[in-house]
Amino acid sequence: MFRKAVIWLHKWLGIITGIIVFLVSLSGAVYCFQDELKLVVYTDRYMLPSSEQSMPTRPLSELLDVAKSQLADGQDVSRIDLYPARDRNWVFRAVGTDEQALGHWNYFRYYKRIFVNPYNAEVVGIEDSKNEFFQLVLQLHMNLLLGKTYGHAVVGYSTAIFVVLLLSGIVLWWPKNRKPKTLKRSFWFNARVKWKRLNYDLHNVLGFYSFFIALLLCVTGLVFSFPGFKKIYLGFFDRMTSEAQTETHPQLGERIPSIQPDALDNTVIFLLNKYPEAGMMSIRLRDAEEPLIDVQIRMEEGRSGNFKWYYVRRKTLQIEKIIQSEDLKGGAKMAALNYDLHTGNIGGFGTKLLACLIALFCASLPVTGYILWWHKAKKRRKTYKK
Repeated sequence: MFRKAVIWLHKWLGIITGIIVFLVSLSGAVYCFQDELKLVVYTDRYMLPSSEQSMPTRPLSELLDVAKSQLADGQDVSRIDLYPARDRNWVFRAVGTDEQALGHWNYFRYYKRIFVNPYNAEVVGIEDSKNEFFQLVLQLHMNLLLGKTYGHAVVGYSTAIFVVLLLSGIVLWWPKNRKPKTLKRSFWFNARVKWKRLNYDLHNVLGFYSFFIALLLCVTGLVFSFPGFKKIYLGFFDRMTSEAQTETHPQLGERIPSIQPDALDNTVIFLLNKYPEAGMMSIRLRDAEEPLIDVQIRMEEGRSGNFKWYYVRRKTLQIEKIIQSEDLKGGAKMAALNYDLHTGNIGGFGTKLLACLIALFCASLPVTGYILWWHKAKKRRKTYKK
């Protein structure tokens, strides 16, 4: 009776969410390697010729003015991604959204990336990110191109249902007897059997091998989707660890040298000199009245969980606060690592490849599941006709 109930639940939840799981999983697999693929596909936008790499960088305020000059009235730069490596252009993002709009193209009123050579202030490219391939893949993954308010909820609840499907799938996978032949079929498939049996074995075996990593991908995805779940999830790790100790950084209270008239320029010059080997630095532009400037330094370009975050007082150039990923504990540490866990960035190329493969396996499960359902429904129809 219990097994029949699990079969019924697994079947109907799979039918309801199968298409969504397929799209989210497939887009997630593609997005795993978006950083590497962008450097290949858009080399001219991101990379600099070696002849210009020996020149000093221009002040960020000058580069920002150049980027703003490429925007239409009512549009503004909200984020800057800059790279200490001397072979990279700097990226200025301009984003305007309508949070309540339905559909990707209504949600983004505008989304542009302006690529600027930091050594001669030349604009090397302007990207319509609203229609750029990898951005569309990301939005398909996050909200099915339906916009944040509606699509985010659909993907979030479908991911929660997929967790139930994974758990119920393990119950159904569990071998009813321990004969060697049965056990072998539970862990491996025979490509020489008929396609119907092969489809069943693929659904069974790939589901089993995907289970643990797929569950991790789902849980980290739910952290992005539901603030309530995020609070419970991070609270669990807080309870598992001792309370984080407040670290006193030797630079706290230090004043950044004033070389340029602009406080942000001075902050960037100081950090570029201090962390020349960092992967990238990210600045979210605040109002000029905001007392603090904050700059996130990613020590590795592809990993958001390995960082230092500087807060500098705008008027005095005094370093007010430094948050370092290595000082975080418990829930704060897991929050910092969540993106890297979700995308496979946590361990470099190997874990990214693993995340990509598991996402493809997950995308295959609705396909093989629908084929199983269609075949059984067809068989029942034949029985009724007789």
